[in-house]
Amino acid sequence: MDCVDEYAHTSFDLQCLLNSFPGDDECKQIFSDIDEQLEQNATSIEHCIKEIQKEVNKQCPDVQLQTATDCCEWLTHCTYSMSKSPSIPHGDLIKFLKTMQGLLKNEQSQEEMILDLLWDLSRQSNVSLPSTLSETPFHFLSRASLHSVEDHSSMDVKSMWDEIRLHLRRFLVNRLQSHNEINSSQQKIVLKNQCIRQLLFLYPESEVITKYQNIQNKLLAELLQSNFPSYSRDSHLDALAHGYQSAMLKLYSMIKEDFSILHEILASSSTVKFIKETYLDTVTEEMGKFLENFCELRFKENAVRVVKTSKSSSKHRGAVHALVTPEFPQKGRNLSLSLDELRFLSQLIKSFLELENNVQELFEAMFLSVKTSRNTSGIVEKSNQEIIIEKPRPNETSTPSEQLLPVKEATLLDFGWRNAFKEVSLPMAHCITTTVEDFSTKILQQEQSERSSAVSYTMNLVNVQQVWQDSHVFPEEEQPKKIAKFCSDIMEKLDTMLPLALACRDDSFQEIRANLVEACYKVATAVLERLRERSKEVPSRAPLKNLLTVLSTAVYAFQHFTQYDYLMKETTQKPIFLVPVQRYQEFINTLQFQVSDYCIRVCATSILQDAESHHWDDYKAFYEGERCSFSLQMWHYFYWALHHDLWTILPPKLAQDILAEVLEKSLGLLASRYAQAHPSYKRTPQIRLDVTTILICTENMLWSVCTSVQRLLSPQEYKDDKIFKIHIHCNNLLTTLAILTSPLRELYKTFRHGMDESASDPLNSLFNQPLHWVSCIAHFYHSLLRTPSAGGLKAEGQLKLLLSQPGCNWNLLLETLLCNDGLLPRILLKSSKRTFHEEVSDTENNLSQGSSLIEAIFKVLYHCNYSPQLFGNVFVSYMEEEQLWDFLYNIPVCMESELEVIRCLRLALTDAIKGIVQQVIFLMSCGRTYETNLNNHSVPDCLLESIPKEWNYIPKKTRKREPSKGFTRLAAQAVSIVISKLPTVIACLPPPIKYFFFLSERKTSKNFIALKKAGLLAWNLIVIMCRIFEDGNTVELLTGVSLDRWSKEELSLICVCLESIMGEQSSPHQTTRKVMQSIEQQKPNWIERQLLKARKLSNECTFRAMEKSTVLAEGDTALELTEQKINTMVLDLCHKPGGSEYLRQIYHIMRLNEEYLKEQLFSMNGSEEKTLPIRPLKMTAMSVEDQPSAFNPFHVYKGFKENMLDQSAIMKWNWNWSKMLPNYLGLDKMTFSVLFKNRWEMRKDETLEEEEKVMLEHIKRICTIQNSSASDNTEEQ
Repeated sequence: MDCVDEYAHTSFDLQCLLNSFPGDDECKQIFSDIDEQLEQNATSIEHCIKEIQKEVNKQCPDVQLQTATDCCEWLTHCTYSMSKSPSIPHGDLIKFLKTMQGLLKNEQSQEEMILDLLWDLSRQSNVSLPSTLSETPFHFLSRASLHSVEDHSSMDVKSMWDEIRLHLRRFLVNRLQSHNEINSSQQKIVLKNQCIRQLLFLYPESEVITKYQNIQNKLLAELLQSNFPSYSRDSHLDALAHGYQSAMLKLYSMIKEDFSILHEILASSSTVKFIKETYLDTVTEEMGKFLENFCELRFKENAVRVVKTSKSSSKHRGAVHALVTPEFPQKGRNLSLSLDELRFLSQLIKSFLELENNVQELFEAMFLSVKTSRNTSGIVEKSNQEIIIEKPRPNETSTPSEQLLPVKEATLLDFGWRNAFKEVSLPMAHCITTTVEDFSTKILQQEQSERSSAVSYTMNLVNVQQVWQDSHVFPEEEQPKKIAKFCSDIMEKLDTMLPLALACRDDSFQEIRANLVEACYKVATAVLERLRERSKEVPSRAPLKNLLTVLSTAVYAFQHFTQYDYLMKETTQKPIFLVPVQRYQEFINTLQFQVSDYCIRVCATSILQDAESHHWDDYKAFYEGERCSFSLQMWHYFYWALHHDLWTILPPKLAQDILAEVLEKSLGLLASRYAQAHPSYKRTPQIRLDVTTILICTENMLWSVCTSVQRLLSPQEYKDDKIFKIHIHCNNLLTTLAILTSPLRELYKTFRHGMDESASDPLNSLFNQPLHWVSCIAHFYHSLLRTPSAGGLKAEGQLKLLLSQPGCNWNLLLETLLCNDGLLPRILLKSSKRTFHEEVSDTENNLSQGSSLIEAIFKVLYHCNYSPQLFGNVFVSYMEEEQLWDFLYNIPVCMESELEVIRCLRLALTDAIKGIVQQVIFLMSCGRTYETNLNNHSVPDCLLESIPKEWNYIPKKTRKREPSKGFTRLAAQAVSIVISKLPTVIACLPPPIKYFFFLSERKTSKNFIALKKAGLLAWNLIVIMCRIFEDGNTVELLTGVSLDRWSKEELSLICVCLESIMGEQSSPHQTTRKVMQSIEQQKPNWIERQLLKARKLSNECTFRAMEKSTVLAEGDTALELTEQKINTMVLDLCHKPGGSEYLRQIYHIMRLNEEYLKEQLFSMNGSEEKTLPIRPLKMTAMSVEDQPSAFNPFHVYKGFKENMLDQSAIMKWNWNWSKMLPNYLGLDKMTFSVLFKNRWEMRKDETLEEEEKVMLEHIKRICTIQNSSASDNTEEQ
């Protein structure tokens, strides 16, 4: 049967399903498609079996196959028990071989034709040619008729066949060698695979593999020679290490290519053996030679040094001579290695570890039945229960088996690279402890000397460099930003030694790991002791910043040794650094408490001690009542200075915890002090101004310590949280302001009927309304902090919360992008075009930066499956503003000046249809192979005439089909593949892209829509497929297949057929009509049903999203996104290629353009929308102003005075007491009485009017407060 039969292409590509987020309807379609494919495959198998039965019953009258079971049993044993046909005359066979031999000798480029003919003879006439030179050949030459050839002539036939085979082998080997020059890896794999299969047709597997192994060995030798230079005294170790790393990468690339070539041809055990012997053993041997030379030279250099130092003493010469010419074990023991040499050897070991892991992952992925163990030095471990399925070779004589597939046990793949390091393992073990101790001691001494000579006690800081890119032991929010330089230097050198410990798999590296761990213990203890010393210097000799540096450095060391534990756990199965990790954890907890306690004590004993400002008995107003207390301004400065240091040094999470605790404790202190104040009449306004200042400052500080919108707006859900306690203190301060500073007349009006006993639980009231204080000051102070009842946070508040964090909070960033129907992405998209349209200088750079921002926003919103409307709304509005609809209706494959949005859409849709394109191209390659075999390499008549008649060979020309018929059939099959897969492809697309195309259809004209039966999405998918088929470069990029003229013509016909289906071709030509008629005859109305199904699946998610949006109140966001949904989308996005980088890029641009974004949001959300001019975005920190600077108190003062707090205006605030005071009717009587006693009217020396006295007495009776004078009189009596 031909490979182009329609039942040969009914597979289902599950890759698109794994990358999607399908709903219920989409899953139904996907599973329905899988069921359909299974049914078609079952039908195909039945059809194949019936054809085999017919053919066998026709050609073998003595064999009658009645059932499928009979057919399978016959196929199992047919190789070993074939019926014999009449004998072939010896002269006919000699004539055939001589004709072939003459063509190969006298004619050029006949090899391909001969190979095709031999393969066709084997396939059609059941002729099997011998492949082993040593076997008795031609009684096996034909299963049909060559058994009767006389033995005395066999040697002549054998020699002729060997000569023909040798000629073909040279041809194939030369071609195989030339394929190594091809740059395209995919093309190289395909061509080499074909050559090796042809060689296996001629020769046994062992000989073919040996020959190919020799070819690859030569290639590998060239690679090693150019990248593995020998060691000499003048060698630069870093350059050598870099060369070895580069060579290992190229070596793995060769292994991967050969693995892809061989694993489908050879048995698993043979593939493993080939890679081991060809690559792994060779590179191990080369490394062994290199290290032997390295040790020899190092040993001689060490011996020469000993001779020079001992020259003056003759009695030691004998000992020196013993060092110069020792045996190998003695040489290894006395070899001394420097730090640079140890680091060099560690880099070599790291390269081998990476190669070992890569090969291991390669084999684990391809041979699932091979069990891998990391506890041994080998990569693949032999298992009694695990077997590898052997693939039968066409020319291998295997014993009959009861099973359809014979099996063989896996062979052990032992990558023994560690054996190459045995010569240096003992010197490394002896030198590593002293080396690590020496460089750590030197660095610590240098730090001490620098500190002694420095004018300032401030510690030297360095930025933390991310060492382990793939480490997930500690999230980014827990990683320090800056640490002490001495610790960074020590840990950096330790990291270079780590591969020596990680390489420990057997006894060869046990001592090295043990010594390195011991040295790490000593280093950890020394660093910890130095950090303790530096922490004790605060605050007597060093500033608070040093304490933060010590804390951050301790966290860094703690995480580093924890990471060491994690990396070594695979081999040790137990924690190694348990003791130092515990000590660092205890030290961190102590330091964290010390930092918080010190800051709170500074506030309590120094900053908030303000005798002049807090002279409450003074009968003169404080600065005429136009400024707050000095202490509050200093408290504000201190907070933001601490905020700056915490944000720039400590891990984000730890920084926020400390800052929140300091804020909460200091607010508690302020609330207590102001509740105890007993001011005079002139000082009462100062109490009101101070409390208002505290509340406004706290509102501004609160954004920095809240990690999410939920913690900011619903702190009552976190009862033990510091944020909730901050709100309690603020509400207490507001209570003090209300009871202590409100006018007596207003207080009397509110409380003249007594307290509200039914609402006497103030804690419950505060718990339910923690943001009460925010709503009270919102009438005077424009706050972005809005209570949930007031609509929650808007885009401005989301932006402020995001940019107030110490680092990039992924969840908060995505939530900010999604809020207000994607308002911020809209602004960024508008401004991105200005970035590269209006900037004249550096145009190309600005263009790429603006394009990259568009791509980042596209990729992020594209994967927000819980909010599909957002992607659609944002980009439809962008397309509308830019007038890009014409590009959407005819998306090109690739253009140099392609618009970024169109490019992103094209890439997204191209990725979805990649599987269909690969299936169609595979179908074309099969069809092309068949047509080529029919048309090309025409066999000369003389050779055809020489073929023995007993073989019943039918030449290809007589079997040749009508070209147009095959052409039409192939095109019909390709079109059927595209149309059958279209609904499933749409089902697997993310919901946002479907919603986008649904909205886009509304922007098109009715006439255009009428042409698009399946909708705009299906139209674009088919258009892009057609463009890909027309562009050979894109096809080669996606599939690795180069198109010839025949394939291009066939793909062109397929494109015309697809365009005709979609309504683009009004009058298709005759061939197209034949293709469509062929499909329609087999499946009436099938195309129409598939297109309707595709359109329905395209619209299903749109209707679901619209139903959800109608449930929400008007003005809310498009979808109610919970914290869990946001987290799910962030995790999904970060697992996509480049996902986290896209988020980081958007965050970076938002931070650089913070003020500009605030202006745009403010103008859009005002009572009257003002359209501000769009300015170019800052893409990089180009100026000094954009760089993070040191703390500037004058900048804080300017912000305090101008942007946040206008003190003179606060004094003129008209408090709505009649609305505010009733909230305190349920206040506890004791609290009310204490605060009421502190009012200025309760002072003895104050003069009151009669009306005021009456009101005062009435309130006192309500609160059961007795006059102090009356109480004194009672005591005297």
